[in-house]
Amino acid sequence: MASTVRVQAPIGQRALYLTTLAVPLTGWTVHAVSLHRKLAAARRDPLTGLLGRDGYTTRAAALTARYTRAAMVLICDVDDFKQINDRHGHAAGDRVLAVTAQRLTAWAGSRGIVGRLGGDEFALSVRIGPARRRLRLEQLAAALSQPVDVGDRLVDVAVSIGAATPDRIGTTDLSILQRAADAAMYAGKHTGRPVLADRSHAAVASVNGRRAGRPGTDTLGAAA
Repeated sequence: MASTVRVQAPIGQRALYLTTLAVPLTGWTVHAVSLHRKLAAARRDPLTGLLGRDGYTTRAAALTARYTRAAMVLICDVDDFKQINDRHGHAAGDRVLAVTAQRLTAWAGSRGIVGRLGGDEFALSVRIGPARRRLRLEQLAAALSQPVDVGDRLVDVAVSIGAATPDRIGTTDLSILQRAADAAMYAGKHTGRPVLADRSHAAVASVNGRRAGRPGTDTLGAAA
């Protein structure tokens, strides 16, 4: 006998109705819970269109584990983002974030995954062979340093970039790679120079996999 089951979707998404035929309730319940989790993980940041933290982490971990030597994890952070908001207004700040997301996505292309971790912080996981790492990082730094048109003016933007790779850090564990990339990013803060992490960066004290003392990255929308 057919039955209709309503699955509660995340806020902002339409509720999902599915009709099952001769599916035991217990089995369907397990499937519904799994589907709910997948829907939640697929949520995108409404401002930039990028994957949120959960969706990004799931896909980035899979990419890093699969491509190992050719994988690279990056953390990117807009320098002095609060000053952009204070000086030019929040609409201009939102525009800077949206354009930065577009530039990151264009750079990563089909070989990468881009997410917004929170505030003005972004994460990437990409396939780039060792021979091209330095060149590609320099290209990214150049793209992210271009002024942003916010409608009535151009706003100067600087983005700090830290990167980590499994061969230099000694692991494919995404959380450790992100910690190393975050520490490398902080080491190059305000220099305009991307930093490729080594094992010393992975040893930096952390809280929940992030550099200890890192401000403003717990929730989407918080300025860092």
